[in-house]
Amino acid sequence: MVALALLMLGVAELGSASHHVRFLAPSGSQLSASAAVAALPQPYRASFHFQPPDNWMNDPNGPMFYKGYYHLFYQWNPYAAVWGNITWGHAVSTDMIRWHILDLALLPDQWYDQYGCWSGSATFLNGKPVLLYTGWSNVSFSRDNQVQMQAMAIAVNYSDPLLRQWTKIPQNPILTAPDGINSTKFRDPTTGWLGKDDKWRMIVGAKRKHRGLAILYRSSDFVQWEKAKHPLHSVARTGMWECPDFYPMLASASRNGIDTSVTGPHVKHVLKVSLDDTKHDYYAVGTYVTGNDSFIPTNAKLDAGLGLRYDYGKYYASKTFFDDNKGRRILLGWVNESSIESADIAKNWSSMQGFPRIVWLDAENSERILQWPIDEIKSLYKQKNTLESMRLDIGPVVKVKTTNGAQLDIEVDFALPELKQAEKLEVNASSAQQLCSERASSRSGLVGPFGLLVLASEDQSEQTAVFFYIVSDGRGSWNALVCSDQSRSSLSTDPDKTAYGSFIPVFGNETTMSLRVLVDHSIVETFAQGGKVCITSRVYPTKAINEEAQVYVFNNGSVPIQLKKLTAWEMETVDIGPF
Repeated sequence: MVALALLMLGVAELGSASHHVRFLAPSGSQLSASAAVAALPQPYRASFHFQPPDNWMNDPNGPMFYKGYYHLFYQWNPYAAVWGNITWGHAVSTDMIRWHILDLALLPDQWYDQYGCWSGSATFLNGKPVLLYTGWSNVSFSRDNQVQMQAMAIAVNYSDPLLRQWTKIPQNPILTAPDGINSTKFRDPTTGWLGKDDKWRMIVGAKRKHRGLAILYRSSDFVQWEKAKHPLHSVARTGMWECPDFYPMLASASRNGIDTSVTGPHVKHVLKVSLDDTKHDYYAVGTYVTGNDSFIPTNAKLDAGLGLRYDYGKYYASKTFFDDNKGRRILLGWVNESSIESADIAKNWSSMQGFPRIVWLDAENSERILQWPIDEIKSLYKQKNTLESMRLDIGPVVKVKTTNGAQLDIEVDFALPELKQAEKLEVNASSAQQLCSERASSRSGLVGPFGLLVLASEDQSEQTAVFFYIVSDGRGSWNALVCSDQSRSSLSTDPDKTAYGSFIPVFGNETTMSLRVLVDHSIVETFAQGGKVCITSRVYPTKAINEEAQVYVFNNGSVPIQLKKLTAWEMETVDIGPF
């Protein structure tokens, strides 16, 4: 393997050549102000999802496992609950659940990142992680002509498992926008991968007119980079590609993950892009052609930015990493608010990270990946509540007895009835969200809607519905519309209550429709049919708060539905604080 020249020089020598500071957490006065706000009622803060104690957070950056600790870097504004002043926050955990906040890893203190240290990734070089990120600046120090450049940082002390201090290399910026690329549309370098020729590769997101681009670069030392003649991939009419991610998966559909540099006939590759125009994360499964460093999607109709999404709700700027500690690939994603900005300022925080997910290739459909919460979630289980073998007729709801319906891990299986009849509906992925709104949980149908009401008040005036609605295309094929309906989630009129959803094909040999739903005060994460479709929503009930939150099972279809089994685990609250 090619060694990184800078690491071979040693951190001590680099420290004398580069600008080195100890990145500090917010001041005592800022912490005092935050503590005062924290003392107020906070019904919407999560109990087991990661979020800093206060202020604005967005993209996850450079997640990794190093010397016994999982590291999460994240975009953070130390001063306010709105976007701006972007730094790299830093947290560590031994299980990706119980996080401890460290001092800032990166802050804007150089000419090339004076307006912010934006998203990036971590790559291991000879067993030592380095960080690549986007600096936002301008040589003339004027925001009238913004420039995005790529930069690199290394740890000050690699014997420290917490990696508490980072320093930026003197060669920064290591990349500026190439000819023909708008310098304000050139950001978010990926984790690097090593080719058979001992050269590193990485991609940077960009666009040319309305074509999304994954610009490919090669390097022998990870510092001097040469742009490839052609991008790794591009797709017309998809706009700016933010936060690209490119990684291999075992074609055998094993749940085991593999290192980012692994290639070969036993491997499929995933290209993920975050579309700036729509704020959705799309992915495509395909083949990485190492001979010319290009990506070919398995299905051109499901190309990056056109077909499948990681999540059909609020989930953006996601990032995966290979967890060599447990041999799996982990996905993290930013979940922003659906509340209005003044509400975020009042509560003094905004956004959280989705619960960590393991991802692998679907054995039934090699064009799709599956997602599932990491097994460590079981360490939070407290009281178990169950329902079994129950017929659900149209209309009445069935209450699931819980002591706290605001923080739950729910799994439910429904027996799929014999599909002799169902509403005829043209299956069109682009119309699923609108159909979920039109076929709301309260609407009567044939086979469905049936599912769960979570974060519901006792009188059900507030409820977030997660449900299936079985439809026919009129040509002998069946599909399940999977929906998360927020239309009645709050009596407040301020939040966005958009319904989200997608379709899943239902095959003749299937007998069960399954849902797994993570409920955590103001976030609802849904995993349908074993993780084939995922939907994340943010809700802000005014009555269904903490112990007042209820869970119900329902069926509003004329065809009776058999509930096979429901398990609802009440969850422990995790305390996220300083290390």
